[in-house]
Amino acid sequence: MASLGLWVARRTHGTGGGTAFGYARGQAALMFGFAFVCVVETVAMSVLLDDWPAVHAVVLFLDVYTVVFVVALHAASAVRPHVLDAGALRIRRAAHVDLRIPLERIASVRRELRMTHEKVDGELDLDVGSRTTVTVELTEPVTHVTFFGRRREVRVVRFHADDAGGLVRALAGRERASGTAESPLSGDSV
Repeated sequence: MASLGLWVARRTHGTGGGTAFGYARGQAALMFGFAFVCVVETVAMSVLLDDWPAVHAVVLFLDVYTVVFVVALHAASAVRPHVLDAGALRIRRAAHVDLRIPLERIASVRRELRMTHEKVDGELDLDVGSRTTVTVELTEPVTHVTFFGRRREVRVVRFHADDAGGLVRALAGRERASGTAESPLSGDSV
């Protein structure tokens, strides 16, 4: 629920000093459509259960909680964007994924629209609306800790960014600014 408060206040979480790249726009229509369906269901259940006050109160509470929960899920994605700072690319997905990739471990980055994702060992796919728009390949693996604490080593990370081209250009610019003559980071290849 803290995400909901940050979202209403138009603030972000954990972006201090870095450049934020959002990803919530890709899921906004779906989440608000789902919230609308939940509101319609709440009204319908209120009418149907009007003769049973105790059941009506319980179902109304659960329905309102569900609507708030759905909106809070979207808010968690909106207030926790991906962050590019001086030393790392921080890839996030709501409150349950926060992967920090040191810039020196990035071998290549490119815009790549993918709509299907097969589970492959050593790869992490953080799709939004069943698509990813950025692919990052690493020189050495980083550790991704799952929501339940399981650790996995990943060498390829695919994720969605609303401004995928801007993120790829920003990463390529950081690589050039660090003094590397030949940058392995590719631009807007699709």
